[in-house]
Amino acid sequence: MHVMYGPMSSSSSRWGALAVLCAVIFLDALDVSMVGVALPSIQHDLGLTTSSLQWVVSGYVLGYGGLLLLGGRTADLLGRRRVFLVALGVFAVASLLGGIVDDGTLLIAARFVKGVAAAFTAPAALSIITTTFPEGPERNRALSIFTACGASGYSLGLVISGLLTEIGWRWTLLMPVPIAIIALVAALKVLPRVAEDRAEGGHDLLGAVLITASMLLLVYTVVQAPEAGWGSVRTIGSLVASAALLGLFVLAELRMRHPLVRLGILRSGSLVRANLGLLILMGSYVAFQFVAMQYFQNLLGWSALGTALAFLPAGLLVAVTSTKMGDFADRFGTGKLIVIGAAALAGGYAMFLGIDERPSLGGLVIPGMLLLGVAFALSFPSLNIQATNGVDDDEQGLASGLLNTSGQVGGAIVLAVVTAVLTSGPAGGLSVGALRSAIVVSLILAVVGLGISAFGLRPAKPALAEEPEVKAYETV
Repeated sequence: MHVMYGPMSSSSSRWGALAVLCAVIFLDALDVSMVGVALPSIQHDLGLTTSSLQWVVSGYVLGYGGLLLLGGRTADLLGRRRVFLVALGVFAVASLLGGIVDDGTLLIAARFVKGVAAAFTAPAALSIITTTFPEGPERNRALSIFTACGASGYSLGLVISGLLTEIGWRWTLLMPVPIAIIALVAALKVLPRVAEDRAEGGHDLLGAVLITASMLLLVYTVVQAPEAGWGSVRTIGSLVASAALLGLFVLAELRMRHPLVRLGILRSGSLVRANLGLLILMGSYVAFQFVAMQYFQNLLGWSALGTALAFLPAGLLVAVTSTKMGDFADRFGTGKLIVIGAAALAGGYAMFLGIDERPSLGGLVIPGMLLLGVAFALSFPSLNIQATNGVDDDEQGLASGLLNTSGQVGGAIVLAVVTAVLTSGPAGGLSVGALRSAIVVSLILAVVGLGISAFGLRPAKPALAEEPEVKAYETV
């Protein structure tokens, strides 16, 4: 199916809409990392433990990742413009509530709702782009700009967080409110009401409940495992239950006439590699950010502003170079860029294994951050382009939902593992040894990601004749 955008067919209209969509994806990504520098202040003011504190990040990430598949499917079914506008309004309200609450549980709840809203805006925005810009150089350019804004949000979030935390940690939660409102007003004007073909089918609420419950239970189990014991009946039982829910999700998708995830889409090797790549990139980096906050502020005693400045090199590098990735992808192909990015990611984490109580800015912190910036600048846009190329218009929401789900759920799970490593260590997890052990988790993942991306560069086998893919499955 192809979208009939009418007024959106003009170049100026398309690029005007892209500007608004970029602003929103910047906010979505910003919220994953922007509370980072503020975490110690939030922990002190609200009396949160380290295990509870990570839920300020994970609450948003899980709401985001857990419902992205439903968000993408809803955009395909109900219309991308409608879903985008409603979700953006909810995002603004949840941002306001998160900034004024005085209870840790309420803050986490507001963050979760905010993540749910982002789960609908992100795939709707991406699918608007991929169904508006024709596949090829023009779409690659649009996607590189769009993903550059997302990558810049992730990397600059900590810098902005440091600046705002100097005034008060609540400003890190309130800052998105006016921007979201302005974006909403602009979207009403630049995203015109147009006729578009919509995917057939209904909402797979059972699938959405099963996959979200599985991910929530998995993360909760990993976070609580150090306290309950990794070999305890509670931990093992919860892991088995999470796996069972995931299995039920797969079975449900196979038998549903209109599944949340058409599993046949996973036959695309490039799409699967892109999802694994983003899972590793986001999972390892979100976890690293959490460790870095503990290291710079709680162990070294750096200020919020000083911590933010430590992340500035990576953020600036991503912001300056990511918009060029579309041209690089056209020239070199996404596969090579992803391999180089994965190598830079592993190199950056490896450098931070040399942390001690007096780290060298010029010899460790800045070079390590620059490597991580290179990794994000190369990998993030390339993975988005790779995941959506060759996908039918009526499944662009699904493809983008799968990709973003991989990144957000990866962030939540790896953060939970790293938090478990930290809280299992001496001195409340603030020893240099425990911090290094936590960074090793990110490094191992980065090395695995390098292997997966390198595998994608192997010479292609001669194509064999294939039967047409059947999209529908038998009903229950």
